[in-house]
Amino acid sequence: MRERIKKINWKFVFVMFVGNVILGLGVAIFKLSGLGNDPFTGMAMGLAECIGIEYPRFVILLNVGFFVIEIIWGRKLIGVGTIVNALLLGYFVTFFYNLVTSVINAPEQMVLRVVTVCIGVIVASLGISMYQLPNQGVAPYDSISLIMADRWSKFPYFWCRVFTDGISALVCWLSGGIVGLGTLVGAFGFGPFVQFFDTHFTSKILEKCNK
Repeated sequence: MRERIKKINWKFVFVMFVGNVILGLGVAIFKLSGLGNDPFTGMAMGLAECIGIEYPRFVILLNVGFFVIEIIWGRKLIGVGTIVNALLLGYFVTFFYNLVTSVINAPEQMVLRVVTVCIGVIVASLGISMYQLPNQGVAPYDSISLIMADRWSKFPYFWCRVFTDGISALVCWLSGGIVGLGTLVGAFGFGPFVQFFDTHFTSKILEKCNK
């Protein structure tokens, strides 16, 4: 255990942590738009409100269930980032949402709501890039599609992810959550933006961390 801790690149851990903070801000901006969040967040918010549990606490409970699956079939995917994302992201989202709404009101005009979604995409994509690229562990929910693709090799990762996100979006809708433009963007639109930040920002930071 000590040897494993010694091998941890704590600079990478810091980048991953900052990435989760930025991702929390991005998700909060998504929520502000009123056009839906990414499928997992939307599902968690919908179920939390339906059951009557605070969103951050419910996300932790939900992640515990996914974490059990990750421990059994995807132990190699577990790292410090897994724990940070599972336990803290919900609180980051709530903190930033409360902070933003204390300063400005949620946009009412559709044009402003769409602009808000676009801003949310950019901010969340940066957060995802900084959280994922350091390779410090995969979030419990994100691990499910990776495990599926690994165990059922005839199904590529893309379709496994579409399946898990589709189920999450359905549960979000059934629980009274918002399924809209933000949900579609969250399911299909992050890729190019995350790739951009991987190439032009996060990878350069990680290179400096290795010096």
